[in-house]
Amino acid sequence: MSTIRPATPEDAPAIAAMVRDLAEYEKALHEVEADEGHVRAALFPADGHGSTHAHVAEVDGVVVGMAVWFLSYSTWTGTSGVWLEDLYVDPAHRGSGLGKGLLTTLAQVCVERGYRRLEWWVLDWNAPSIAFYESIGARPQDEWIRYRLDGDALATLAAG
Repeated sequence: MSTIRPATPEDAPAIAAMVRDLAEYEKALHEVEADEGHVRAALFPADGHGSTHAHVAEVDGVVVGMAVWFLSYSTWTGTSGVWLEDLYVDPAHRGSGLGKGLLTTLAQVCVERGYRRLEWWVLDWNAPSIAFYESIGARPQDEWIRYRLDGDALATLAAG
């Protein structure tokens, strides 16, 4: 039996492991710094006011999928949205509907709260994921170019 539910603190080890699995699939495991402690602190902070959220997919009581997300904001619509940071389903459970179930749950969060967007990015070489996303009605936003400031460039700009 499968279930989609909000993550709990007990799910932090499984989520951290899936982050590593996803990074390995994306050929970027060497970039992962987060561990179980980081996951727990982000999703379940001591003050109780986290800005990061997660839902998990369980099969027979074992966590096999995750959707980690946070709120975004559109100045054009004047409403929040959900930014899906990571979606992952264990390879043994792909094609079972769990990925769609996780996205459906996030779409329900958006609709229930009046959010106008559910957004994410996907690597341009990840053909299976692109096909899946397009099969549920998602469309690429390829008129935008993603930029990032990190490392030395971030520190240099911050120093003024």
